[in-house]
Amino acid sequence: MLFDSHTHFNNEDLTSLERQALFNTVDKAVRDGKMSGAVDIGFDLASSEMAAEHARTWPWCYAAVGCHPHDARTMDEEKLARIGQLAGEDKVVAIGEIGLDFYYDRSERDVQRHWFRRQIQLANELMMPITIHAREADQEVMDILKEEGAFSEDRKKHFGHAGVLLHCFSGSAELGVQYVKLGAYISVAGPVTYKNNKKTVAMAAAVPIERLLVETDAPYLTPVPFRGKRNTPLFVEYTARKIAEIKGLTFEETAAITRDNAMRFYGIGGQTDEGV
Repeated sequence: MLFDSHTHFNNEDLTSLERQALFNTVDKAVRDGKMSGAVDIGFDLASSEMAAEHARTWPWCYAAVGCHPHDARTMDEEKLARIGQLAGEDKVVAIGEIGLDFYYDRSERDVQRHWFRRQIQLANELMMPITIHAREADQEVMDILKEEGAFSEDRKKHFGHAGVLLHCFSGSAELGVQYVKLGAYISVAGPVTYKNNKKTVAMAAAVPIERLLVETDAPYLTPVPFRGKRNTPLFVEYTARKIAEIKGLTFEETAAITRDNAMRFYGIGGQTDEGV
């Protein structure tokens, strides 16, 4: 069964009716044995509140809470404290998505850096996994993660790994391998299916399957053959099929391994890194 490690049921462009229909569709896939779960990822306080509510409502849904670099300009210490409160709920499994985005620069870079650091600090205080967004800022993201102790021995002892996930990773194969050596996991999204995306294919080939997750980042980044349409968690199948092709595994093997990796990373269902 597939596990979508990063999606946005909380996307503000969905109407309430569209969101309910989406939940019903994924719920049917879970009941039919095609999916086992998904993580609704926060990108600001309001979306984090919504993700936590979704996790309370649907047994197979989990939440991550945090502030995306685009929305860093909206953050303050009071909102950070509320994110910390939400992180204490049973089915809130990570702080995220957090990081740096120097492609769009929708928040000032120093503001992005400040709230990225503060949220890593919060994750360390709470000993929570971290879901990372990095765009056009690969080296600085890694530097800040190191400086703030995201790869500390304390975190590795607690999780059995560093508790760091690079979501929709677009870095090089060399960087991906470097992250894995630091104890991180790598998540792959729909762009790996795009014809000219040789960089992500090479990265997925280089990173051990035991450290790979699959995601949709829905409603964005729709994989082939549905590119151009709104993405949904059900389309995670096509990313998993591409990973299977790259790794020389069956689809069923890839679905099971990436599901177990996601559950291990997020600490769902008692999964650990023993034997990995």
